[in-house]
Amino acid sequence: MIDALLANAAILVGVVLILWVISVQIDDVSFIDSFWGAGMALMAFASWMQLAQPGALANLLLAMTAAWGLRLGIYLLRRWRAEGEDKRYERMLRKDREKGRFAIAALTKIWLGQAVLLFLVSSPAQLGILSSAEPAPITGIAWAGIALYLVGIFFEWVGDWQLAKFKADPANKGQVMDRGLWRYTRHPNYFGDACAWWGIWLVAASIAWEVAALTVAGPLFLTFTLVKWSGAALLEKGMKHSRPGYEEYKRRTSSFIPWPPRSAA
Repeated sequence: MIDALLANAAILVGVVLILWVISVQIDDVSFIDSFWGAGMALMAFASWMQLAQPGALANLLLAMTAAWGLRLGIYLLRRWRAEGEDKRYERMLRKDREKGRFAIAALTKIWLGQAVLLFLVSSPAQLGILSSAEPAPITGIAWAGIALYLVGIFFEWVGDWQLAKFKADPANKGQVMDRGLWRYTRHPNYFGDACAWWGIWLVAASIAWEVAALTVAGPLFLTFTLVKWSGAALLEKGMKHSRPGYEEYKRRTSSFIPWPPRSAA
């Protein structure tokens, strides 16, 4: 098990170093967001490839992680191609770029840090797959995980589609997206992310309590970062300045968990 995880880590570091070189060449690290999902799919696939005879749960975890990660990776890559450098990364690296140390800052502040977090968050898929080489039934806990995962996929995929359609209409420039799923939560895509990975964790947890205990930090950290750190909290900091009416939208709309909108006071 340890050897397999070390092999995964080596693959991840190798890919990250290649992508870092590309980011230095184009002077933009923003496409790292697309690697967040794709990298987790890569870790699941690397784990699966190390099994002589993958069991049903290994196949299930690979399919769940790959469907989530590849879709997200393609979506964010297309968004980066259309919109260019992400302002968050531009602000983070502005002083380093001015002082001529963009390359080392991009590696230490962005790529390596994200690689560690990616490895942590994807741990339920990695350990779950590596622990499920033998045939095993899909238990009630696993079915609950599948159900939660599908809820998450619905909110994330539909939420992203609705937002992309909204932003594609020039008439909506500078406006607040408050339709569809966005009427019930300010971040349906982030809520979907959390549900999807708690679902993956439940499937992995159904294999053995040790897997559950060793990997619960993954979805816990993901939920924390989506709600309090680099997700919703960071995104909303600039919204009140760039989106007229966003404060009113915040007052009537649930921040994370979907809920009927509150009446205007």
